[in-house]
Amino acid sequence: MKLKIRENLLYLALKIINNFDKRQRDLKYFNPEEVKSILIVSSTAIGDTLMSTPAIKAIRERYPHAKIIAHFNAKNMELFENNPYIDGIIPYYGGWKKFFKTIKEFRNHKFDVAVILHGNEPQATPMAYLGGARFIVKVPNSNKFRFLLSNHERIYAWKDFNHGIEARLYSAKLIDCNISDKKMIILEYPEGEFIISKFLKQNKIHEENILVGFQVGASTTSRMWSKDNFIELGRKLLEKIPNLSIIITGSPKEYNYCQAIADGIGKKALVSAGKIPLKYLPSLLKKLTLLVTGDTGIMHLAITVRTPIVGLFAVSDPKNSGPYYDKEMHIVIKKNRICKPCKGKKCKNPDCLNNIDIDEVYEAVLKIIYNINQKFTI
Repeated sequence: MKLKIRENLLYLALKIINNFDKRQRDLKYFNPEEVKSILIVSSTAIGDTLMSTPAIKAIRERYPHAKIIAHFNAKNMELFENNPYIDGIIPYYGGWKKFFKTIKEFRNHKFDVAVILHGNEPQATPMAYLGGARFIVKVPNSNKFRFLLSNHERIYAWKDFNHGIEARLYSAKLIDCNISDKKMIILEYPEGEFIISKFLKQNKIHEENILVGFQVGASTTSRMWSKDNFIELGRKLLEKIPNLSIIITGSPKEYNYCQAIADGIGKKALVSAGKIPLKYLPSLLKKLTLLVTGDTGIMHLAITVRTPIVGLFAVSDPKNSGPYYDKEMHIVIKKNRICKPCKGKKCKNPDCLNNIDIDEVYEAVLKIIYNINQKFTI
């Protein structure tokens, strides 16, 4: 209730401020030649920010001499600090944390335009406006603060775009960007390969082996295949392929959960959660033969570094958030939702996702391994 009161007060204040704002902020007044400083907002999860990277590249290509500052989530921004298309990062701390301090930082940069590729509301749009940006673009643009946007005339929802990447690219097009590349971008840190090789060697995992990753956690329970399913899948794969090892990825908070799965599988199952810094995860994923995963940021990271995935979907739709390109590399398994109405991200018992049969995933894993190494016999 307290947060709603804060949001409503902010809304009323901005309505008043907006009435006195005499700047011509509609896109018809936008002149690309006058742009010197750009704010890019992509302040949510890892996968969301990865899907923003093609648009970020397009913005840099259109405005090669502009200062481009990104507003990324403090929890995962280390993954993107070496992005070659930005000049700096202002952290997003979540919710209302450091709200006014962030606005002050925005104002210091004197942004001409803010492009909200994916941001938490009700903070993202008000912060961009109070941060001083004359032009603000965002899709979807259906929330209550849309009156602050330069593209408020026609309303777009997520369903109006085939994929999350397309929605972000549309925002870039609104500020006169051409789209030359739709692939997600992540740069490895130079020391990453050495650190991962050392980690595998210390744990007696041979890099020449078939390395299968299990991303067992997710941002919501609704996207998590069950622990027992992963354990049985791991056992079946190890029984089938003697020179296979399993790497269980996850966040430091998920370490105990990951270790329980590794213990259930037995030997040749190694937990990387909490042991490999996030910034080096792309280097680890590149070592994998494939990754078995739900709809997670780590799934998007694997796709970005061109590691094949077996993607498990039910509540979310792979057409919107699954592989967008290189589709021949990946196998997506999708089951229908069971409950009506679907609880979505709030679901605590994802029976629909667990309708994905272990043997179905097993066969998909073997198929990818065979396609990569045809000396292997299914």
